[in-house]
Amino acid sequence: MSILQNKNFVNALICVAIGILIWFAPIPEGIQPKAWHLFAIFVSTILGFILQPFPMGTTVLISLTIAVFTGVLKLGEALSGYNSSTVWLVLSAFLFSKVIIKTGLGIRIAYLLIKYFGKSSLSLGYIIVVTDLILSPAMDSNTARAGSIYPIVRSLCDAFNSTPENENRSFGSFLMQCEFQGNCVTSAVFMTAMAGVPLSLSLAQESFNISISWGIWFLAALLPSLIAIIVTPFVIYKLSPPSIKKTPLARDLAEKGLAECGPVTFQEKLTLTIFLLAILLWSTASLTGFNITAIAMLAVVLSVITGLINWKKDACTDSAAWDTFVWMGGIIGLAGLLTKFGLVPWFATTVSGHLTGLSWPMILATLAIVYMYSHYAFASGTAHVVAMYIPFVTVSISAGVPPILAVLTFSFIAPIFQGLTHYSMGCAPIYFGSGYTSLRTWWIIGFVLSAIYLIIYALVGPMWWNILGLWG
Repeated sequence: MSILQNKNFVNALICVAIGILIWFAPIPEGIQPKAWHLFAIFVSTILGFILQPFPMGTTVLISLTIAVFTGVLKLGEALSGYNSSTVWLVLSAFLFSKVIIKTGLGIRIAYLLIKYFGKSSLSLGYIIVVTDLILSPAMDSNTARAGSIYPIVRSLCDAFNSTPENENRSFGSFLMQCEFQGNCVTSAVFMTAMAGVPLSLSLAQESFNISISWGIWFLAALLPSLIAIIVTPFVIYKLSPPSIKKTPLARDLAEKGLAECGPVTFQEKLTLTIFLLAILLWSTASLTGFNITAIAMLAVVLSVITGLINWKKDACTDSAAWDTFVWMGGIIGLAGLLTKFGLVPWFATTVSGHLTGLSWPMILATLAIVYMYSHYAFASGTAHVVAMYIPFVTVSISAGVPPILAVLTFSFIAPIFQGLTHYSMGCAPIYFGSGYTSLRTWWIIGFVLSAIYLIIYALVGPMWWNILGLWG
């Protein structure tokens, strides 16, 4: 195979070519050359996230190195994003999620819920979503969370003789869709349930000086997300009804799984104690003054010194955690510097000039719809946030949208747009690849639920946030 036939090489060439074209393109009036050249590097980085010629961490390191050697940034500026507490919050949450998985606590919780509440296919659908919800505060990788639940969902399918080839296929399709779509909704409940949420809020802090605590986010998410969680399995049940309605075998499956888990271990009890401590400290951070990132770091430290995980064997070998740390720190730094150098404010002023005559609610609604469905072009929720969050929030605020309302609106869209397609986030190929759901059904369910979620968060959200006194 020639080098030009290598897909990664071609994708890398596209990223570089687009960056060079922007670099040497005429610089719009009102933009400094330094800002424009940084923009060229930023666009190439985003394309690298989408086309993925290299892992995301490698892509960011390449971009930062180019920015320094071309004189666009000083080394301190290039590395400034790693000072962000959000980067350390996400890294800590990744590492603690390994504790949940390694000790078997997550699997045990799932089997217990199924044992006592899984009496029908619909109730199983709800239990799968609730299991994901329980694990979500301590697992900010929604891909890892869904991946850890997948074996349980697949075991349920097998227990009821539901395979992609037989007449009971719809039962498996229903359960797979409940976890996949439910994972998107639970990712919106807690700030630490998906990397895209703290990333969005960090960008809001860097660019607009708007800070939202873990507790405030949870309160803001509570009502609209609760409605979305209630709606999700029911809508899937109607759009793709399972052939099996009653599930008496679920209890037997759960008991078998619990027997394999054995008695509750000391490690599981200790993990649960640390988990509950972190939740308590996060929820009371506004009263105690404790930093939410420091709390996450405390959970990791306690896990290491108590032997729940080994620093060298478990923490240091978690490539997903460290890759996320590298690319997230780099991209937060680049995004913040684009604002500092004046490019984002220029963009907002330019676009706002074309929106005169429209009311701010209409502008916000239009931008929210575009932001939601532009995810059809993305295979990563994080790449989508990095590429579009700041411009869309900036334009909204410039058009008269209350700043906190704009920040919350686009931050909540980040989790829910991941349910649109079979390539929309990391766990999508796992669940679609199981073979239970046709591509047509997958996309129909994704679109219908996305529209319902938009309505819930667009109507209930602002009213609820107004009651909480966040805006208005």
